[in-house]
Amino acid sequence: MTASQARRGPRRWLPQTVRVRLTLLFAVLFLAAGAALLAITYALVAGLPIKAPRPTHSQEKLALACKLGKAGAVPLGQCRQALTAVGAQEAAQQLRDQTLQRLLAYSLVALGAMTVASGGLGWVMAGRVLRPVSSITAAARRASEQHLGERLALTGPKDELKELADTFDEMLERLDAAFATQRRFVADASHELRTPLTVMRTAIEVTMAKPARTPEQLETMAAKVALAAAQAEALIEALLTLAASEQAPASPELVDLATAAEDAVDSAGAWAGQLGLRIDTDLAAAPACGNRLLIERMVGNLVDNAVRHNIRGGWVSIRTGTGGRQARFEIANSGPVIPEELVPALFEPFRRVEERTSLRDGTGLGLAIVRSIGTAHGARVEAHSLPAGGLGVLVTLPLASGNGCEPAGPGPG
Repeated sequence: MTASQARRGPRRWLPQTVRVRLTLLFAVLFLAAGAALLAITYALVAGLPIKAPRPTHSQEKLALACKLGKAGAVPLGQCRQALTAVGAQEAAQQLRDQTLQRLLAYSLVALGAMTVASGGLGWVMAGRVLRPVSSITAAARRASEQHLGERLALTGPKDELKELADTFDEMLERLDAAFATQRRFVADASHELRTPLTVMRTAIEVTMAKPARTPEQLETMAAKVALAAAQAEALIEALLTLAASEQAPASPELVDLATAAEDAVDSAGAWAGQLGLRIDTDLAAAPACGNRLLIERMVGNLVDNAVRHNIRGGWVSIRTGTGGRQARFEIANSGPVIPEELVPALFEPFRRVEERTSLRDGTGLGLAIVRSIGTAHGARVEAHSLPAGGLGVLVTLPLASGNGCEPAGPGPG
């Protein structure tokens, strides 16, 4: 026998189900309450005065003398009177003792019977009360990736068990949505990773199939393979960023959205110049707390998306500032017309308004990363299509407090 088994040894004899424990608890509580009531009743009855008149001390002495034949010249009538008074007292005392004995016996029998009955009623009531728990347990056992659509839908009063069942249904709903998103994400990621791999394999096979390969053809093949490899690397990096951004920052630091926006504009300046884009900025201080790398990645993705999905000779407008105890980052750009009903889908992984036409069209994860980073930082991301074409996005984060991102110290004691 192991040490753990030895420690559990005495507990093996204890009831192992909640229903049995509740039944025993009901019975024990009823027995304790009944015993207390019985003791109080017995004490009250035992304390009641005897209705027979109590003989005087002289009558008790005379009755004792008469019984022993030592009354002497005391008249017979006085002896009878004394014996009658003492006998009535003794008879009343015996009657009370018999009554108390019967009361105690009947009460103990009734208490035992009612304790057994209370145990039976407790068993029934415990079963009725714990029935939702049994349903939750059965649903939890059946729950799996293939059976997450099942719901308890418990009816009845809004008590703790109803709240537990509703919480369990909400958990199943979140798990169902998470698994569905995961399956879709894995399928889309597999499809997206297959594209650069297919490009690399096709470029190699076509070039190697030529009997006389020139250095120019090999260089072209190498350029295509390098471009596809860079695309695959960018996609993997975006997937890792998306996974990391779903967790709240462990040690937040002060980040100015204006500075992050300025850096993002500088990084996208060369590409914007090639497209002839006009970038208008109004960058006021907008301090927020969070992971600096993730917030800068979020701002950079929005700027990159505005530049990438634009038209030649178009424009990009970027604004930062504060308002309503929030740090604000607002960006809008020209571009193709986007139906308003398709805007929410742009923040899903690998969702695009149009099919990708080249490897330079991005990974399809930019806005999904934006939403994930925003959610982890308690931000609100709102997007809407512009009537003339393009997209407008507003990100609001909680404004940094006066003491920066340091945790508030204890108040005055």
